[in-house]
Amino acid sequence: MKTLDLDVLSMVVAVADAGSFLRGAALVHRSQSAVSMQVKALEGALGKTLFVRRARSVVPTQEGYLLIEYARRMLALRDEAWASLVHPEVKGRVVIGVPDDYASSLLPGVLRKFSATYPKVEIQVVGLPSHALVPLVKDNKIDLACMTRMKGMRGELIRLEPTVWAGAARGGPIWKERPLPIAVFAAGSVARANAIRALQRARIAYRTSYESPSLLGLFSMVEAGLAVAPVARCALPERFVQLGRAQGLPPLPPLEIVLARSAASNRAECDFLAEQILGELRV
Repeated sequence: MKTLDLDVLSMVVAVADAGSFLRGAALVHRSQSAVSMQVKALEGALGKTLFVRRARSVVPTQEGYLLIEYARRMLALRDEAWASLVHPEVKGRVVIGVPDDYASSLLPGVLRKFSATYPKVEIQVVGLPSHALVPLVKDNKIDLACMTRMKGMRGELIRLEPTVWAGAARGGPIWKERPLPIAVFAAGSVARANAIRALQRARIAYRTSYESPSLLGLFSMVEAGLAVAPVARCALPERFVQLGRAQGLPPLPPLEIVLARSAASNRAECDFLAEQILGELRV
């Protein structure tokens, strides 16, 4: 009998979304070896190769894209069926704030699953730096915030996310330049403050070659080979390299990612989304 295990299909989708077996495994809370073994077993059963394996990433084959399309529909239907039986009356609206680096790397899978499970709940995402989200939470302008812990802001710990130096994979060793050219978020960023403090302690001269609230802006400078940037490891694209002691750069402290809630978020739809975020993102 021909069967497609939904758990294995969720692994295939996670690997495709993350672009690597390592990050895909983290999304489904399994080891890299377990996910790789399950995907290989599925490829053997189908007689088809689902991914092209590269040095630092994987890309779905034509057959892989076809299966992923079906897998998404099957997983969504499963979640919809579950929701219709278990939470048939949950509806409403949730406004969640999140900075660029977490919005692009951590939340897509969580929000996709939540929307499938609770199709009657409307989600609005507000993309702002963590320090700009603090007053919005306090003033009940947003319900939830998945953010870096800020002074004076309470929140439930989700994870300690490593911070790394991002550099271009090609071009000259920009990290050897002194003063060191850095691309950083605008003032108020914890990652920025931590990076500058680490450079000062290591007595490494630096210059701010680019400052922006946008993660995309930082990445454009890194990709051009004009700077290195301190970023959350979860947001580091596969096309960049992770720099550290071997390149003469100081280690950086991790970021505390927390889930903050406003006083007005005491509603079922907010509770369920908060539960999903904590359950999916904790490591």
